[in-house]
Amino acid sequence: MATDYDTPRKTDDDINEDSIEELKARRNEKSAPSVDVDFDDSGESLELPGADLSNEELSVRVLPRQADEFTCMSCFLVHHRSQLAGEKNGQAYCRDCS
Repeated sequence: MATDYDTPRKTDDDINEDSIEELKARRNEKSAPSVDVDFDDSGESLELPGADLSNEELSVRVLPRQADEFTCMSCFLVHHRSQLAGEKNGQAYCRDCS
């Protein structure tokens, strides 16, 4: 059976239900001027360039490179061996950089 994509998808009953006045009334009902504002330390967590971070401690646990990982010599990211594209002159490169 062939489908005519130019025909309207709504039936006449559906079009009559969604009149312009009804749609405007629904929009006015739903659009309450509610703004979700988070007042919890929004400015205190902002780090400015050149800020003194000497008293800050690292809160992320850093693991050394594992045996099944390599460092790409182009992007200097540590990748799993499955991302190894190849080696050139003894240096490993990832799939994204090759």
